[in-house]
Amino acid sequence: MRAGHALEALGAISLRELRKFMQQRSRLLSALVRPLLWLVVFAAGFRNVFGVAVIEPYSSFIEYQVYVAPGLLGMICLFNGIQSSLAMVYDREMGMMRLLLTAPLPRAWLLASKLVAGTLLSLVQCYAFLVVCALFGVDLPWSGWLYALPALLLGGLMLGALGLLLSVYIKQIENFASTMNFVIFPMFFMSSALYPLWKLKESGADWLYWVASVNPFTHMVELTRFAMYEQLNSTSLAVVAGSATVFFIWAAYGYDPQRGMVKKRAQA
Repeated sequence: MRAGHALEALGAISLRELRKFMQQRSRLLSALVRPLLWLVVFAAGFRNVFGVAVIEPYSSFIEYQVYVAPGLLGMICLFNGIQSSLAMVYDREMGMMRLLLTAPLPRAWLLASKLVAGTLLSLVQCYAFLVVCALFGVDLPWSGWLYALPALLLGGLMLGALGLLLSVYIKQIENFASTMNFVIFPMFFMSSALYPLWKLKESGADWLYWVASVNPFTHMVELTRFAMYEQLNSTSLAVVAGSATVFFIWAAYGYDPQRGMVKKRAQA
């Protein structure tokens, strides 16, 4: 594989996804409406119910909207990453990926290009949401916008890789509803996106605390939360990077026509 050819494929796939996204302006609006409802309705309603103590990375008491903002950024990456699996199911059967998978390039590189393109879309949506947060007066440090970029990039790659992995096993678009119920919602609600983990332990939900502690999405949120305040959570960094690697290798194996699910379908 020539480096120039590989970079050309990466650029072409990324540019195609960005153009398609720009032509679907309602897609950006719908991506912002979901976390905005949580920020305006949920956070406002529970502002006086959930008190957030002084915990790392915060140096003083904060408003609940400030605490929940990194979790909502994670929500954007989560939904966009998993929705990419729906697009892959369609593209693999009838769209562009059906042709790309026959291109004279390693399938792992084609999948990586698709993953990078989807992650770029997640970043666009995340920073659009940060602008909305600023308009609503959420007190996030401006420097955190820059420091959170690597965390959001790595988290977007992890969740996008998870989406690719799911697309290996989702055979029909109609099965996406079950993915929402059994993957997206559990990952989001059983995490630190909406409430600190110590709240779960304090309430006696020990099993939920441990599930949330090993949830990769929790570590993506915490990595972003710490980065917003110019701090590094090394444990979360290791978990997110490790999960991204495992998810992608597993997805690449599944798409391998000689070994993975693609081979099994061909034999069937």
